[in-house]
Amino acid sequence: MEPRTTELDPRYSDPKAGALPWHQAQERLAAAEMFWLTTVRPDGRPHVTPLIAVWSAGALHFCTGPDERKARNLAENPEVVLTTGSGRFDEGTDLVVEGAAERVTDETRLRALAAVYEEKYGAEWRFEVRDGTFVGDGGPAVVFAVAPRTAFGFAKGDPFGQTRWRF
Repeated sequence: MEPRTTELDPRYSDPKAGALPWHQAQERLAAAEMFWLTTVRPDGRPHVTPLIAVWSAGALHFCTGPDERKARNLAENPEVVLTTGSGRFDEGTDLVVEGAAERVTDETRLRALAAVYEEKYGAEWRFEVRDGTFVGDGGPAVVFAVAPRTAFGFAKGDPFGQTRWRF
């Protein structure tokens, strides 16, 4: 999936900065090991939690136990934000992906995602696929895909820059 628009925001960018190409953002999303997921509780308060995720087929994918707070939040409101970055002020690129989390239940797709998880995170993250879920040592986990609706890239260091992609 390619963005409809790619814009460098001059208000938050050094004059010598350029917009980050989407393919570079995708490479960084695929390589990132840790993400922060923000969901919305039924009473409207945000809920933020760290988790691992994989980039595949134009979307970030994550899994969670069906009774965990994030899964319960998503049952009420699928809108999420996933963020990742270097954790440094003056180097790296922070990425923000906004979109709706959609449950993945197709077992062929889940098997492909399970292979991506294991390739990225190792045998500790090996999942079987059963009844539309991942099954691992911690029991069943539901899987969600978040295709970006809007994404932001924050280049830090020299030069600083803010890129927005709209899909």
